[in-house]
Amino acid sequence: MFTIDHLAQNNTFKPFDQPPVERQDSGGMLQVKDTLRATVQVSFDGRVFKAYHGADAPQRFENEVRLLRYLEERGCGFVPRLLEADPTKLRIITTNCGTRVEHLDAERARELFSELESFGVRHDDPDVRNVTYRQSDGRFCVVDFELATILPPPS
Repeated sequence: MFTIDHLAQNNTFKPFDQPPVERQDSGGMLQVKDTLRATVQVSFDGRVFKAYHGADAPQRFENEVRLLRYLEERGCGFVPRLLEADPTKLRIITTNCGTRVEHLDAERARELFSELESFGVRHDDPDVRNVTYRQSDGRFCVVDFELATILPPPS
């Protein structure tokens, strides 16, 4: 039988009132997310590795790849750049868009996700967990496009 303390110590349970646990895996990468849907790790050189899990993983992988390519074609500078996509491993590698944001006021979040829509994409999960801060240019960025939608062109 596992207690909550045991689960928390083994990083299989994360209480809601605590920030996500970041830990290093055996390959020297920092694991920043490990859920039933995806695992995200950051390598020593800053690249972000995301592996998709679950029954709908292929669809979420394909959608995120399609959306990241679409946004890059349109010159959106506040999302990760897709460096590699491996459909056999259901894994992408992207550039790093900064560090996690713990708090973002509602107005700034609306502005950020609205700006994304000006590039023709609705995020569909506009939550602070999908916002990072890139210190190099002082820019908030948007990540995690598994559920995002390409908007129809304006008529």
